[in-house]
Amino acid sequence: MNATRVEVHIADDKYVLKADLPAEYIKSLAKEVDDRIDELITRNPRLPLHKAAVLTAINLADELAKLQESYDSLVQLIERDETA
Repeated sequence: MNATRVEVHIADDKYVLKADLPAEYIKSLAKEVDDRIDELITRNPRLPLHKAAVLTAINLADELAKLQESYDSLVQLIERDETA
């Protein structure tokens, strides 16, 4: 797959991203990040953008870790079921 260049807007800044992923997928990721930053800033209007970005990254990392843990538990459950 050839690298795709996609222009996205996050927190009113323009980014041109290049990746081996479909353009619509990249745009959906950028929209999710933008929405989460906007949500934090809406709830905390005095929160500087850079701190909102860091908190968004931490929240996403937490979600990823929890999903990975759930996935690992399901894989173990399936493996136990297959050997029984």
